Amino acid sequence: MRIMGLDFGSKTVGVAVSDALLMTAQGVEIIRRKEENKLRQTLARIEELIVEYEVEEIVLGMPKHMNGTEGVRVELTEEFKEKLERRTGLPVVFWDERLTTVSADRTMMEAGIRRENRKDYVDMLAATFILQGYLDRRSNEKKAAEASGSQDE
Repeated sequence: MRIMGLDFGSKTVGVAVSDALLMTAQGVEIIRRKEENKLRQTLARIEELIVEYEVEEIVLGMPKHMNGTEGVRVELTEEFKEKLERRTGLPVVFWDERLTTVSADRTMMEAGIRRENRKDYVDMLAATFILQGYLDRRSNEKKAAEASGSQDE
């Protein structure tokens, strides 16, 4: 089983996939579209990647504002989630994506990637950060549950 992470943008979707042990997230690709509302090819490509990587769950970045309020992008992301669930039959969970793009940009700056080249990678790296955050939380919750289970004995 693997989990897919998605960073849904107005003209791109960054894609990341976990390893089989659900420990690490790796960037896979950026799906680009010419028009914001043209999602058929985007959804078809996501389906292909789900089959290729044997994905059983999807984590979708939730683009809230820094103060926690929701804007137009949240509504579009919720619509995209519904389309994903209908088309793939897989569970889709939201993950707070605040600061993932900032972190992705900072990581690329530290790696020496030139400013004009960063836009080619930022969405895929943001998807990787979204998925890694989710995987880390799952792992921590599992460890906490195991620890509390052993204390009960």
